[in-house]
Amino acid sequence: MPKVDVYNVEGKKVSDIELADSVFGIEPNENIVHSVLKNYLANQRQGTQSTKTRAEVSGGGKKPWRQKGTGRARQGSTRAPQWIKGGVALGPKPRSYRYTVNKKERRLAIKSVLSSKVLEKELTVVDKLELKEIKTKSMVKALSALKVEGKTLIILPENDKNVVMSARNIEGVKTISANNINIFDLLKYSNLILPVDTVKKLEEVYA
Repeated sequence: MPKVDVYNVEGKKVSDIELADSVFGIEPNENIVHSVLKNYLANQRQGTQSTKTRAEVSGGGKKPWRQKGTGRARQGSTRAPQWIKGGVALGPKPRSYRYTVNKKERRLAIKSVLSSKVLEKELTVVDKLELKEIKTKSMVKALSALKVEGKTLIILPENDKNVVMSARNIEGVKTISANNINIFDLLKYSNLILPVDTVKKLEEVYA
């Protein structure tokens, strides 16, 4: 079992914790991580792009000139794709990009990234992350004490308004609850901060 130190918000070590091998100590599977990330990004696409076909653009009801005898190429409408202001041929139309991946693959991808965070020493465990009031300065002070720099993801055991509101104006810092954990955020943010309660919750769900 991987063992990591547990800090308080002042940055002092208060204990250590053994992380579950089945969640934080597996061999990361890069292929599965890539596959699940691709699925997540595809499912975020709105698919609302649209172009007008020759049937949808206005005008073009009259044949521009007679079929034969003019010396010019025959034309049936001024709204055919080759004309200025004509319709678009084979352009994009609204569609859904959603597809599903196996639930076991999604779980394996999450565990792979969590395990790689432990291996790369990018995971910080704190005993509690609570603030008495909404104050960005307090959150900045806590992050500084924990010596966390760069993009940081804080995963809370449940939504905490004081912590969320205090962190939202800090550039490169994001807070989510353990229920909303996703592969994109885990990969986007290099540093991970987990309260002990979050660790227990993740181990319950993913073990």
